[in-house]
Amino acid sequence: MEEIQRVSPVVLKSTPLKTETRDNWAVVMEYHGEGDGPFLVDLSHKPRFDLQDANLAVIKPFGIVIPATPGDCVLENGILANRMNRTQVSLFNFNGQDNVSMPADPGYTDVTESTLCIALIGKNVFSICEKLTALDFMDNQRKAPFLFQGPFSHVPCQIVTLSKEIDSTGIILTCSRGYGRDMIHSILASGEEFGLQPAGESRFTNWIKAL
Repeated sequence: MEEIQRVSPVVLKSTPLKTETRDNWAVVMEYHGEGDGPFLVDLSHKPRFDLQDANLAVIKPFGIVIPATPGDCVLENGILANRMNRTQVSLFNFNGQDNVSMPADPGYTDVTESTLCIALIGKNVFSICEKLTALDFMDNQRKAPFLFQGPFSHVPCQIVTLSKEIDSTGIILTCSRGYGRDMIHSILASGEEFGLQPAGESRFTNWIKAL
């Protein structure tokens, strides 16, 4: 039986130097000439789940205690949990195991293939973001990681500030995959003056390990 090829909604016009095939995804690990950043990394192949339950306080997905306050996040054992509202949390897997199975509980929905997911990491990331949204990713009242649900380039998104360190800032952004082409075009155009360029998954993996 022929396997179904999974295709990312993110198209980057750079030449891959190293690729891997994982769970039917073609994953770019490194691009030619990645330079010093800032970087845009496609993470759309990483498993992402939505969990809805009226009593989230008693649920520990992947062994993680869900943050109690909407907008708060926790990054633990490579899993990012974002509290969205009273009954909903989003879960992103960044721990390198791309074949993580969705829990059998009916409250979970696999949203991996219905959404895009990218990371913007490195210097000047927030300067790029300022051209595309009024959201304050450097909010002094909040400790990273934290979640915004709002417009980014006029598109409804989830955006998590993972780091506010000046030379190593970083956000994770996800939205409906149907916006993929226009979202990537607007981000790359806004980042051109700052030298924004595509990077492979290895760049993100090394960056997040250093947090």
